Amino acid sequence: MVRRPEMWHLVVLVILQVSAWVYGVPQVPCYFIFGDSLFDNGNNNYLLTKAKANYPPYGTDFPGGPTGRFSNGRNMGDFLAELLGFESYIPSFASSLKGGEDILQGVNYASGGAGIRDETAIQNLGEVISMNKQLLRHQETISHIMRIYRDRKSAEEYLRKCMYTVGIGNNDYINNYFLPEFYPTSHQYTPDQYSIHLVQQYSQQLKDLYELGARKIAVFGLGLIGCTPGSVAMHGTNGSSCVDSMNIAVQLFNAKLSSLVDDLNKQFPDAKFIYVNIFGISSTPAAGSSVSNVPCCEVANLAMTNGVLTCIPYSIICSNRAQYLFWDATHPTEAVSLFLAGRSYSSQLPSDAHPMDISSLAQI
Repeated sequence: MVRRPEMWHLVVLVILQVSAWVYGVPQVPCYFIFGDSLFDNGNNNYLLTKAKANYPPYGTDFPGGPTGRFSNGRNMGDFLAELLGFESYIPSFASSLKGGEDILQGVNYASGGAGIRDETAIQNLGEVISMNKQLLRHQETISHIMRIYRDRKSAEEYLRKCMYTVGIGNNDYINNYFLPEFYPTSHQYTPDQYSIHLVQQYSQQLKDLYELGARKIAVFGLGLIGCTPGSVAMHGTNGSSCVDSMNIAVQLFNAKLSSLVDDLNKQFPDAKFIYVNIFGISSTPAAGSSVSNVPCCEVANLAMTNGVLTCIPYSIICSNRAQYLFWDATHPTEAVSLFLAGRSYSSQLPSDAHPMDISSLAQI
């Protein structure tokens, strides 16, 4: 049985260590973000989808209010941008000035609900931007950067120095495999077979990213999705504190993804891929306790949401948000995102990331 994480009083320590904006020259010239709602900063705002967060109470603790971030404040991409030394957050693809020089600092392509598989979340949530579509948007960005540089070789050299983070796959379980009323995958594959299938697809996507010029690539594993309030309400726990079947399935995926990162480093010696162990970081024990079984905001009947796990518009929220693990039924609070980003950037345990953490990757 996978235990529910009890780490969150460490958040206070991490806030003191890394919450201040890291001004100065960025450690990398640009930062490109691929992923799902843990990183989305507004790409879903104009889509025909239920996976949106551009309304109150989202953004309660973010300057300017709701932006499309699935959080009360900043998300992991924002904190990593701070830690990497950028003076502003990486713009979403939806809001970036396509063709303008602002894209030289990087672009965020992440989309709430997105998955490795193209059909993930489409049937139950509506339009999302899958990993394959995010790669197509990155091709557009590269074309604009080539035009800015007017020299292909210089643009390629620039892109080789950038940081790339990829955090995707959660929805291939939450909004695909574990929603058999919408998707056939759980009938077609055992959990192990599905993990093999997903990682094979993911492997090609990461190779495509390499072919597009990426050389510093941090790949995020999946977290304890079976411990979210939404998963617990929808699937039940059979006496456990979490939905163990979901966490076991994720561990199968993570093990293969970690091995894939090792294989990619052997296959492409001029690049460096790293694996960030979000599952392990999220399982770190700590003294004290926090609110781990209910969301901070009001959410609709979780057992009947079909994967729609977001806050009710203008709903009442908790006042002690830093003590909550979950902002809504599936997404972490700003404090938890800070914790995860801090450990991803600077490992506290050898198991946090391999073969190195993001801060070390930035220095290569």
